[in-house]
Amino acid sequence: MDILDPLRISLLIASAGTVACIVLGTPVAWAIARSRGSIAAIISGMSLLPLVLPPTAVGYYLLWLLGRESPTGRFLLDDLGIQLVFTWPGAAIAAAVVSIPLYIRTAAAGFEQVDEEVLMAARTLVPPWRVFTFVVVPLAWPSLVAASLIAFARCLGEFGATVVVAASIPGKTRSLPAAIYDANLAGNETLAHQLSLAALGIGFVLVSLLTVALQAAVRRERP
Repeated sequence: MDILDPLRISLLIASAGTVACIVLGTPVAWAIARSRGSIAAIISGMSLLPLVLPPTAVGYYLLWLLGRESPTGRFLLDDLGIQLVFTWPGAAIAAAVVSIPLYIRTAAAGFEQVDEEVLMAARTLVPPWRVFTFVVVPLAWPSLVAASLIAFARCLGEFGATVVVAASIPGKTRSLPAAIYDANLAGNETLAHQLSLAALGIGFVLVSLLTVALQAAVRRERP
């Protein structure tokens, strides 16, 4: 088993999964930060659901949703010719679903720190989408970067949901966690150690970047 293939596939899955978290999770995080009362509680609770479910359960439901058994899966396969089951994009979707609660909570915390008076002043000058793009995002960027790094790290380490949706096909869907599991199962301790060291190195880099982003977020919150 080559170390580079699982590493490449894991980086593909983590990158695509993080992009999905950013695109889908940012509006949800903004809605949670701006909503009040029961609406915010409902949105927040629903966004945390994938976090409390076993990853294998998330993978099972995604396998049904993306497979031929469901109307969505049949539409993707028969009408669009898109196969997501047993592919790395399908694994990226599974990783994103598991990781998006962490992105949403971190991003929402950053949005909540944006001064309401600044937003009110900006709304009198420009449309809402420009307020969000040119005022909110620049003010909350340390938290958004931290949220993205957390999502990337979670996508990179995801195993349960991704292996149910995409299996562990060498050179196609076998990610770093799956490769470590397979190597250990086969009794190849040397390869398992090498793969684990690669994961450890990537984790160290991500934790270092996350520390810098969180420190920047804390400095932004201080008066």
